[in-house]
Amino acid sequence: MKTLKPLLATLPAFLLAACAQNPAPQPKAVGMANPASVHCVKQGGKLLPQKDAAGNEYALCQLPDGRTVEEWTLFRSQQPAAGAP
Repeated sequence: MKTLKPLLATLPAFLLAACAQNPAPQPKAVGMANPASVHCVKQGGKLLPQKDAAGNEYALCQLPDGRTVEEWTLFRSQQPAAGAP
């Protein structure tokens, strides 16, 4: 009976621990920079964040020669066409 009492005393703790919920795993951040923004900076440009009338965000790239171009337009203009050798 003496060995049964400690077992009965710890049983509720084990039952509660078994019922505890584990926190849901948090999704990992992608950790990947916007390729158009990276391209702008590599060209020596400066990013100029903007918002259109609907509140959508985009960025302009101010190049060292004074031109200001939308970052994705600049990126696409300097990439080979899809399927090109």
